[in-house]
Formats: sequence, structure tokens, C-alpha cells
Amino acid sequence: MHTQVSKVKLTQKKAHIVEVQVNGGSVSDKVEFCQSLFEKEVPISSVFDKDEMVDIIGVTKGHGNTSVTTRWGVTRLARKTHRGLRKVACIGAWHPARVQFQVPRAGQMGYHHRVEINKKIYRIGKALREDPNNAAGSNDLTQKAITPMGGFPHYGEVNEDWVMLKGTVTGPKKRVITLRKSLLPQTSRNALEKIDLKFIDTSSKYGHGRFQTADEKRKYYGREVEATQA
Repeated sequence: MHTQVSKVKLTQKKAHIVEVQVNGGSVSDKVEFCQSLFEKEVPISSVFDKDEMVDIIGVTKGHGNTSVTTRWGVTRLARKTHRGLRKVACIGAWHPARVQFQVPRAGQMGYHHRVEINKKIYRIGKALREDPNNAAGSNDLTQKAITPMGGFPHYGEVNEDWVMLKGTVTGPKKRVITLRKSLLPQTSRNALEKIDLKFIDTSSKYGHGRFQTADEKRKYYGREVEATQA
């Protein structure tokens, strides 16, 4: 399978490729199934469901070469310390005559491959062309899409299918991530809970936004006439 990088504003042109195992049925059935999906878009709704627990696989945000204090959170030494204070005071005994791997050291921080398990899917939304009202909740007063006013910071507008997860996601904006079915049977109350999203905030994420849509802002300031004339 490969991604559709042309749908995201990236300088990259080459698609990301991932190998996915096909289970069930005979070998001929598997081959036939794969051939039926050649050069076809696989929507996320056909793979994952709402309220499902998934794992996310990705590469974390890179911070380059950092100090031991930043990287491991060791305590700073006293103010008058000779030759620096953001250090580990003693990195080991005389013998064994080597630095052990448990000792905190400066070095690369971030840009690591990580797997985070048990992220709950709160909502799977359709593309804007199919559902212009894809972010409305049960208590919402306005018809709105998922893109907040002014767009998502460092990303832009969301026009394709999207998925909302509970919790953090590995890596910076626009970095590719892999979603995986949970490997273990989910039995906890949190995993089996049915989510009813009542409200999704689409106000501006760049400041102290108070309006959910541009139409709502125009109505508040009495600018309906200006909008229609333009």
C-alpha cells in the first residue's frame, strides 16, 4: 500500500510504501482480494470503526543533540560548580573501568521510532466534498467542518477523510504515522465505552478564538451585507 502525498502540502513527491499482511482464506483468495484493490483508494472507515482502540506507530519530533539535563532531567549542580553545572557529577566507579549504559549522557534526543498503544477513536469523518457538516456534535448550534478558523497551525485545511483520536500522536505536523489494530482483546470499561461527542471546538487555534465559523463571526459583527455584496 502507498500514501497519497499529493493531497498534503509537502515538498516530497514519492509516496510512503508499507507492506500489509493479508489473512484469511486460501492463497488464491488472498491474491484475488489484493488484485481487486490495485490502484484503489482504501478509506479509513473500511478498516477502523468508531470507539475502537488502535495503536499508532511513528517517529517522534526531533530535537537534535541535547545536554544530559534536557535529555534525562538530571538535577543541576550547585551554582559555583567548576567546569559547568548541567552535568552528571559522577559517571561511575573506578572499577568496572568503563561507563555503564545506565548512566545518563548527552546525545540525540527525539527522532525515535515509537509505538503507542490503546488510542480510542472518537470520530471518523468524511471528506468535505461528501459531508460539509462533518464536525457537528449532538449539542452543536452551527453547521461546520472540522477545520478550525484560520486552519490547523502548521498544517492547514482538512479536506479529506479524517480520524479523531484521544490523546497525543507521535511526531510533528504532517509526519506520516501508521495506525494498527489493537493486538490484544480489549475488555476494560474505557475500551468498551461508547462515545457521544457533543461538541467539537473549531474556533481559531492561533489566538483566543471565540467564533466557530466565519459566518458566525460575520453575523455577530453585522457584516452579512458586505459578504453578499462581495
